Order: sequence, then C-alpha cells, then structure tokens
Amino acid sequence: ILMERKTRVKINRKEVMLAKLRKSCSCTPQKLKNFLMDFFPVLRWLPKYRIKEYIWGDVMSGLVIGIILVPQAIAYSLLAGLKPIYSLYTSFFANIIYFLMGTSRHVSVGIFSLISLMVGQVVDRELLLAGFDLNDDVPPVSSDGSLQNDNLSNTTAFNLTIVGINAGCGKECYAIGIATALTFMAGVYQVLMGIFRLGFVSMYLSESVLDGFATGASLTILTAQVKYLIGIKIPRSQGHGMLVITWINIFRNISQANLCDVITSAICIVVLVTAKELGDRYKHKLKFPLPTELVVIVVATLVSHYGKLNEVYASSVSGAIPTGFIPPKVPEFNLMLRVALDALPLAIVSFVFTVSLSEMFAKKYAYTIRANQEMFAVGFCNIIPSFFHSFATSAALAKTLVKTSTGCQTQISGVISAMVVLLVLLFLAPLFYSLQKCVLACIIIVSLRGALRKFRDVPARYHVNKVDTLVWVVTMSASALVSTEIGLLVGIVFSMLCIIVRTQRPRTALLGQIQDTSFYEDDLEYENLSTVPKVKIFRFEAPLYYANRNYFLKSLYRLTNLDPNLEAARRKKHEKKEKQHLKKGNHRTANGLGIGETTLQLVPKQIDFQALVVDCSSISFLDTTGVNTLKEILKDYKNLNISVLLACCNPSVIDSLKRGGYFGKDFGCMQEMLFYSIHNAVLFAKDQK
Repeated sequence: ILMERKTRVKINRKEVMLAKLRKSCSCTPQKLKNFLMDFFPVLRWLPKYRIKEYIWGDVMSGLVIGIILVPQAIAYSLLAGLKPIYSLYTSFFANIIYFLMGTSRHVSVGIFSLISLMVGQVVDRELLLAGFDLNDDVPPVSSDGSLQNDNLSNTTAFNLTIVGINAGCGKECYAIGIATALTFMAGVYQVLMGIFRLGFVSMYLSESVLDGFATGASLTILTAQVKYLIGIKIPRSQGHGMLVITWINIFRNISQANLCDVITSAICIVVLVTAKELGDRYKHKLKFPLPTELVVIVVATLVSHYGKLNEVYASSVSGAIPTGFIPPKVPEFNLMLRVALDALPLAIVSFVFTVSLSEMFAKKYAYTIRANQEMFAVGFCNIIPSFFHSFATSAALAKTLVKTSTGCQTQISGVISAMVVLLVLLFLAPLFYSLQKCVLACIIIVSLRGALRKFRDVPARYHVNKVDTLVWVVTMSASALVSTEIGLLVGIVFSMLCIIVRTQRPRTALLGQIQDTSFYEDDLEYENLSTVPKVKIFRFEAPLYYANRNYFLKSLYRLTNLDPNLEAARRKKHEKKEKQHLKKGNHRTANGLGIGETTLQLVPKQIDFQALVVDCSSISFLDTTGVNTLKEILKDYKNLNISVLLACCNPSVIDSLKRGGYFGKDFGCMQEMLFYSIHNAVLFAKDQK
C-alpha cells in the first residue's frame, strides 16, 4: 500500500512576520483597550463580580489568610536575614499588585519560605563580604551611624565605599539594600521572560526536581532555625556545605543552650503540631482553619512581656518593629550588578512555583490562566515593591490551600488580606516587641511538615519510577549539602542527563508473531510467540540520532547474531585464500573441497534469515547520523543478500529518509523498502525469492 501525502501549502515566512509586525505596531483605541484589559485582568472580571455570591467567601478567606500572614511574615524575616517590618511590607504590596495583574482566582502570593531562604543566603554573603558580623546580636549603632567596634567599623566603611554605598549605612540598611536590588533584578528577569515568551523554561523543572529542591531547601531552613530553638549564639554559616557546618557548630555549642528557649520551643512545637494534625483530621467539619500560629504568637508575646524572659533569662526577642511606611527608595544600581547572577535562579523558581500552582487550581476549578501574564504579574510583584523596601515573592501552596478551603472565589480575598497586614503595619506592629525568636523558629519548622513528609513518599516513588526517584535524591542532596542554587542547577542537569541516557541506551528487542494474528511483540517479554521463518524483526524504542547510533548497531548485530561487516570480511578472506590455491593450479581448496563445492561454503550456515524488518514505530525522529546509519545497514546487509525493510515510519522519519537519499533519487524502490505495518513487511519478505 502506498498512501499519498497531502501537498503542503508553502508559507512565505517573511510575509507572515511582516504582517505580524504591522499588526503589533499599529495602535487603535480598541487595541489599546484590549492591551490594558489583558495587562490588568482585574478590569475584565471585577465589573462582573457577583457580590451576593462571592463576597462572603472572599472576606472570610481574606481575613483568615491575613491572620496567618502576620505571624508567618514576622517568622520568615529570620530566613531572609531582615527585620520583620520588611516582611510585612512584602506581604502587603504583593497581594495588592497580584490582585491587579494576576489571572488566577485562588493563589496566594506573598512571602514564601524557599524564596526567603534564597534571599537570605545572598544577603548573608554580601554582608559578610562588606565586613559585617552575621550574628544577630551586633554591637549597637552610634549616633553617626558607625558601629562601636572600631575594627569592624573601618572594615565596613571601606567595603561599602567599594560597592558605592554610603559608608554611614549600617547593617540593617545594607541588608535591605541587597534584598531590594536582588528582588528588582529578579522581577526584571521575569518581565523580560514574559516579553520574549520564555515561559517554556519552566518545562525543564520536572516534578521530581521541584520536590527534591523543596525538600533539600527545607532541610536547610530547619537547620538554620535550630539555633533559635535552643537559644545558642553561633555564626550564620555561609557558602557550600552550610548544613553540615551549622550542625557541627550546634553540637559544639550545645552546652550553651538557653533553657527558657528550649522549654518554650518544646511547648510551641507540641501545640502547633497537635493543632495541625487535628485540623487535618477534622478539616471537613471545620468551616475555616484554626489560627493556631496567631494564638501561639499572642500568648507567647504576653508571657514573654510579663515574665520578662529577655531580661531575666536572656531569651532573644524580635525587638522593636516600627509602624507606618518608610519613604520609597530606588534600589542601588551597583548592588544590582553584584547580585545579577543570583537573581536568575530566584526569578525562575518564583515563576515556576507561581505558574504551577495557578495551573493546578485553575484545572481544579475549571477556568484558564495565562502563563505569560502570570510571569508579568509575579515580575511586577517583585519590581514595584522593591522600591518600598520589600523582597522577593512567590505563590505559596499552604496558604493557597487555606484560601480555597475557606471559600475564596476571587482575588478580592487578597485585598482583604492586605488590609489585615496594613492594620498591623500602622498600629499593631510594636506589640510584638517581646515575641521570642524561638517561637518564630517553631512556626517556620512546623510549616515545613509538607516538604519533609516527602521522605515518606520515597518507597512509593521508587516503585513508580526508579529514575525519577534518583533525580529527587540527587536534587535534594545537592540542595541540602551544597547550596540551594547549586542544588537546583544540579537537579536540572541531572534530569536532562537521565533523559539523554534513556535515549542513548533504550530498549531493543526482536519481535515474534502473536499466533493467528497479524501483530508482533517482544519475544523476551511474552510467551507463545512464533518465530517468523527467514525473517528477523528488530525494534528500537528511541529516536535514532548521533548519540545512540553505536548502540543501535551493536544491539542489532547482537540480537540478530550477525555483524555484516565481520561476515563480509570473513568472506573476502576466504575468497582470497581460494584464489591463491587456484593460481597454484590446485583444484582442491584449503578445505579439502572441490572448486564446485567452494561456492556452497561461501554462504555460512549461521545466517538463518533473508530479510530484516526494522520496526520504526518508536523512532520519533532521525538526524543526519540516523539516516546515514540506516543507509549503512541497508548497504551492508544487501552485500549478504539480505533485504532491509522499514515498517511503521511516521511522516517525519519518512521525510528525513527521502531528503537523505535512502530510497534513491527517484524514490522508485520506495514501495519495496517502506511498509505501513510490520505484517505487510513480513508478507513481502516471505514472497521474495
């Protein structure tokens, strides 16, 4: 059967590009209106807002998320190495901007533990390079802005002068300067990715890579909080191997543990974990989640204040949190250059988590999102707040699940949450002065339950797919033991290498016929398959390209038990010996046979087939090397009077073979070399003489 291919209409790409360019450069009132409504999706859905149907769920979910956001914002400031006020700014601005620009109705955008950790690592590194002490309890700042320690003051002033910052800028000022510069660059990258439609980058972060990265980063977060749990003073480790170095320092200084902090941490963790477990077990009976974190923070603050835990037991507390807003400031350009490389993984991780959560909940609630607009939204959630002393944001799974479970319908709930945070910013922030840092560490550690539970899923993951489990383990280990950025890079590279190895050494098989049918399957996998006389059927389950060419040939020669090159060489050697004997006039050959019998000896007995059928159903594409490889085996087997037939080729493979000259110049032999089913090829081979 020879099926006729449809004639493709040739497209003038130049004309198409010019038409698109003219269309994009034109400006009409309708086009401007569409652009604004696309860029600010709130203009589309807000006029259609169903107040009676949606308002109660949005208000409830907004209040609950706002109540959760406040303690989390204060706690995550420890991860970012910044003061709590900046976390509150971040939570406020992110909710407002995503309300205007986001396309997801349900995701909660704001501070996220992994993003805060990545920001904190860059901030710590730059503080160390600038000569600041990474310990939380630094010498007080004098009236002129310099540190009281003379040596440290001189070092700081020198290094800050190098990076172009005013030497009077203290540790807190420099830290937020680094964070805002990093956030601004991350937002710029995300907007540029949106402009150039580079959202496909997220496809290279597989589920195994993301889960491994999140779990490894969670181990790092947990490790960083242990010193607050037990109240010891150790330096914040920097660079590769931070997790191991931190644990070594913890055990070296364990004797200095603050008993007050240890007891407080134990009580808080028991209360938080118990409340979370009860909430998970009875969530179908609860109309909204219990605000356990807020209750714990309020009670702990009251106990710390009236018990004077800081003065009596030297328990570390949050300190003064100012009210109101600090005047906006443009991020420092010189600092942007220092953190430009660090901002790239931050931008990718932030975008990937936001889009993946948006798509997950859009699918669950039957609506669509625009991934490119999501990139713009999260980009501007970083760019604009960076002028207002905020740091990088992303969507967070835990808060998004809470939003949906409390009746969220639209991003109006985000505005309500922002109002709750604003209330704290304007009036309530100073009340958290006496809040112990160990309480904040407990909140962070308990929030990592979901990521740390991934360890329980390893056996099930291994049962489903061993390679994906290996990718998870490698990414998790690199993220925890080396650094989060390196871990993410290692995970991406390793997952790609796994794909390359899979295509480089794919499954190969000889096929047998299912009895009394026209179907063929792997002879090693299935019982009761019959061998087709004089025909070998070879299947290669991968694209055929330069990296697996040698494996293709080796597998073919091994399974058919015939290497045509070796057989041809053996025959030439045999013929040469026979000619030498004939020249000497000896009518008896080296084998002791007559000349007439020699011809029979030239066809070896081990060749038990006269046709080779290559099942191309799993070959998705051929490159130049792949085409040349098929041409090579066609020629080599032809020299042994064995025909090579191709079956089940897709149109792309057929086109590659045509362009590569596999069927000859006029395609005249195509009907005798290409078949649309294995059975047709087998029947043709049987009919051959």
